[in-house]
Amino acid sequence: MAYIYGLIIVALFFATMHYFTELDKKQKIIATTVVFLIIFSAIVYNKYNQEQQAKLLAIQTKFEQGKTLLCNGVEVNQTQFSLSIGTFTFIGKENTPHYAEMINASTCQ
Repeated sequence: MAYIYGLIIVALFFATMHYFTELDKKQKIIATTVVFLIIFSAIVYNKYNQEQQAKLLAIQTKFEQGKTLLCNGVEVNQTQFSLSIGTFTFIGKENTPHYAEMINASTCQ
């Protein structure tokens, strides 16, 4: 649905550029290029965020299934670490060698 809104906005932009501005052709080309660069950057950023969220979800799923993850050379599992969902950080449990150690989930494989 967001892509439809995006197309409508682009169409309105071009209609405005064509009918309601007194810009010459070179200025219109520059304005159009800037708008396309902004839109392309937003699409790339959105795609990157989706990939990162999918990676973190896969890490969380593996951890909750009881599998051992390798994060920065440290083996992370449910017996020694707990997962903070808000920050996606593994925190070492009491009475373990990794007590109070914090490992970011994005560093895991």
